[in-house]
Amino acid sequence: MTLIKFRAFKATEDPDTCQRFLKGHVSVLEDYGITNITTNNNQWMHMDCVYGVVAETEDGEMVGGIRIQLADGVYPLPVEKAVGYMDPTLYDLVREYIPDGVGELCALWNAKSVAGLGISILLTRAGISITNQVTCKTLMGICAGYTLKMFKKVGFVIDNTLGNGGEFIYPNENYIAWVLGILNAKELETAEDYDRERMLSLRYNPVQQFIEQSKIGDLEVHYNLIIPPNVNPPA
Repeated sequence: MTLIKFRAFKATEDPDTCQRFLKGHVSVLEDYGITNITTNNNQWMHMDCVYGVVAETEDGEMVGGIRIQLADGVYPLPVEKAVGYMDPTLYDLVREYIPDGVGELCALWNAKSVAGLGISILLTRAGISITNQVTCKTLMGICAGYTLKMFKKVGFVIDNTLGNGGEFIYPNENYIAWVLGILNAKELETAEDYDRERMLSLRYNPVQQFIEQSKIGDLEVHYNLIIPPNVNPPA
């Protein structure tokens, strides 16, 4: 049985994880011929509002990751940078939710070496599950057609008021992307039953071991989703 370890991190507290995350993400995007994704840069590594979850093998090889960026009124969310210019009402939507906490689930990737193990859905669940640690009531995202079904399973709902019924041409003319939102990242009532059960389990028991099922067999996952505290908290 394959063993994978999941752990949470804060970007500004873990530069090594950030560098490895970026390297893996860029490699996957290049495999698909995509070079203009707005999260494909290193600015996020230095932002105090960015958190993430990574998947690693027993020997420490990073094979996947996902990030959460909170809207802080200073740095635009990746979705704002990606498609906001096509529909400026997106900016107003984010601004409206900032007082109660709004963020974006972004930069999801997994290596070809773990294809078929279902790492993407596991990372997505894990990313959503840690939002209670960072005061995020509303969660947004942008996804392509091939991940739309997965994002709906965990509770994301297409925002039909944006773009062309929720659709945007992004990252290039070969793709259609959808802007999505979980209007309540706390209760997760729009998720399918099993996905909601797993996310709440990870939220209330962030350190656990669980046998996850995949298309090619069972996967033993060791979760440690407690975001480490600030090593050097501000004075």
